[in-house]
Amino acid sequence: QVQLVESGGGLVQAGGSLRLSCAASGSIFSIVVMGWYRQAPGKQRELVAIISSGGTTNYADSVKGRFVISRGNAKNTVNLQMNSLKPEDTAVYYCNSHYKEGSRYLEVWGQGTLVTVSN
Repeated sequence: QVQLVESGGGLVQAGGSLRLSCAASGSIFSIVVMGWYRQAPGKQRELVAIISSGGTTNYADSVKGRFVISRGNAKNTVNLQMNSLKPEDTAVYYCNSHYKEGSRYLEVWGQGTLVTVSN
């Protein structure tokens, strides 16, 4: 089993930067992909960025060129560097992981961290 804990959210002015981190514990060697999703008030949860165990990344069009997802020095961490933040980036950001347990592929979510971008 895998557990996720996020950190790094907060309040920032438009144009500023924030860095989110997510630490996984448990069966970390079974992790296939880790990523970040976000949910703004009144909207559905959406993909922000993901990174595979092999390092392949994928980004939402709305954050391409501004956000960078990376694995930490410890393989059980994933970071999201958010630059040139916009008010529309305001949301609760959730860390997500897909991992393999036996023959099954399972999914786990972190508790979420709030990012607020002011004008």
